[in-house]
Amino acid sequence: MPADVDVLVAELRKFGAEATAVEVKRAAGGLPKSARETLSSFSNTPGGGTLVLGLDEASGFAAIGLEDPAKMMADLASMCREDMVPPLMPEIEIAEVDGRPILVADIPELAKEQKPCYVRSLGKERGSYIRVGESDRRLTSEEVQQVVADRGQPQFDHEIVSDATLDDLDRAAVDAYISRMRENNPRIFADEPAEVVLRMTKVIVRGAKGEEHPTMAGVLALGRYPQQFFPQLNVTFVHYPTATGESTQAGVRFLDNVSLDGPIPAMVAEAMTVIRRNMSRRALITGEGRRDMWEYPPEALREAVVNALVHRDLSPGSRGIQVQIEMYPDRLRIMNPGGLFGAVNIDRLGEEGRSSARNSLLMKLLEDVQVPDEDRTVCENRGSGIRAMISVLRQAGMSPPRFKDSTTAFEVMLPNHTLLDDETVAWLQLLGREGLRDSQCTGLALMRRGEVMDNAKYRAATGITDSRVATFELQDLVARELVAQTGTRGGARYTLSEYAETAHVRGRRARPNRRRQVLDLLALHRELSKSEISELLGLNPKTAEHWLRTLKGEGSVEPTQPGRGSKHTKYRLSAKAMQESLFGDPDL
Repeated sequence: MPADVDVLVAELRKFGAEATAVEVKRAAGGLPKSARETLSSFSNTPGGGTLVLGLDEASGFAAIGLEDPAKMMADLASMCREDMVPPLMPEIEIAEVDGRPILVADIPELAKEQKPCYVRSLGKERGSYIRVGESDRRLTSEEVQQVVADRGQPQFDHEIVSDATLDDLDRAAVDAYISRMRENNPRIFADEPAEVVLRMTKVIVRGAKGEEHPTMAGVLALGRYPQQFFPQLNVTFVHYPTATGESTQAGVRFLDNVSLDGPIPAMVAEAMTVIRRNMSRRALITGEGRRDMWEYPPEALREAVVNALVHRDLSPGSRGIQVQIEMYPDRLRIMNPGGLFGAVNIDRLGEEGRSSARNSLLMKLLEDVQVPDEDRTVCENRGSGIRAMISVLRQAGMSPPRFKDSTTAFEVMLPNHTLLDDETVAWLQLLGREGLRDSQCTGLALMRRGEVMDNAKYRAATGITDSRVATFELQDLVARELVAQTGTRGGARYTLSEYAETAHVRGRRARPNRRRQVLDLLALHRELSKSEISELLGLNPKTAEHWLRTLKGEGSVEPTQPGRGSKHTKYRLSAKAMQESLFGDPDL
């Protein structure tokens, strides 16, 4: 449940419903039936969401109130118990906004083994929904099957491809695979015949009549042409000339349009070739001089392509969906069917020790299958791919990837821009980079591009692994009046302050000289506490604390009593400050 309804409403009015995972309904005539769809969608969507009754989105989320909030609460609780399968037990509370009663219900995401949540009267196939943007979308029958399959460890990559034989495997790739297995695991495989190695590693299995057939994993990893059995298990690449994907005025619809077939190792290699021929190079200016780099670092692209191919959903309902790569002037998107699997979510992607494989057999095989013409295997199977992708982009001075998990699909989006370009560096200089860490500059640059930060996003963007360090750095930016905070604790969000947003227009002098103000106040009042300075200057207490800490560090102020500071500690000008007459210098 949101800790502060006023904060929730403020976020709605500032960011909108889509950015806050909130569904708002007027509910002027009673509990709307469409609330069932929202209950289903939030229960099935990563992160869940919040249902608010009694606000009018069309009027800027104005409070219209509820005639009988207690009855509305009882009706909503009954709907959750009686109309939904499985029954839901959200936290519901009556709150007051602008003097009028509203209802706020927090709908948590269900555990995987309980999904999908559906409307009882419509049945599982027609009554299961998922959240897409600001709307509830009904899951297709195939998507429902995907969700059900994800309740346990999927075994689709273990399936026997009954139409395939050993002749449908690539002999050269198979020989290289067997050699590698014997070399890396001599105790197990050194003396075993080739077919036994393939059988032990489940590249092939015996059918009901004793005949040998490749598994789906075997065909995808080592097959000559897997698409003869699974025509859509391939990769499509489209290069659009416009950011919207529309044709140009001259009628050009695509700059490139390719369908890539073959086993996964070949598709990885060919996808990289196609992307490279559609990329330009750009200059990156570093302390070591100028470096020419690709628009997108190849290593980051490779990790994204591999992840899409090896983690895609292989259930029957998804075998008609390709892995899609779309290039636009300002971004590159890589999409695959099947959302995140296992104990992994968007906020924790890339964390050390966080790895979960939907296609465990396929991943295991590809760990020992080489990419054509490369001295490397397709994947390491160590859960390090996302971390490597983020690290490479950070080293290239680029924004981190953006991930989108919709339970039945997953998307990686790479923005096509240098994060700390000349314009952004000049803007940071206007803000005053003194004392800022590189990670804070990265966070500010992302917020300047419209990102709404929280602790998890900040850590992903900067490479910080400790949430406490991230909190300290974000709070320091708040104290410096460069960032505005909405919400508290786990719900805190950070955006640029008004001063930071307009610094490029007004210049650095537009910000009040807080240092001078604090010194003048202490000269006038002789002794003041942090809270008194905050109140007199109308500052965030963290800002007052920041300047007292800064002035104390340089020897301009001192506590009136020795010992550890507290909110009641009083401060005064130091003898040094009095002697040097700091007040007359307009730059202070």
